Amino acid sequence: MRQRKAVHNTLIMQVPDLERLVTLAMPFGKYKGRLIADLPGHYLNWFAREGFPPGEIGRLLALMQEMDHNGLRSLLDPLRKRG
Repeated sequence: MRQRKAVHNTLIMQVPDLERLVTLAMPFGKYKGRLIADLPGHYLNWFAREGFPPGEIGRLLALMQEMDHNGLRSLLDPLRKRG
């Protein structure tokens, strides 16, 4: 049996990225039009299993999945209240 190597991606949370999570709508798919910050965990986990899309949207989806997985969604609350 082949052993799988663990791959660790480092996601760095920066304020502009966090602001994008609460302002950018999902541009495609089942949840098109919903804010990235409001996507359900099971959908984010699906991307984590199947692969995130390239570019900014993939990076933001990966960040949101990590936040959701680690119970950090509440960090976005102050940013939501700004607008």
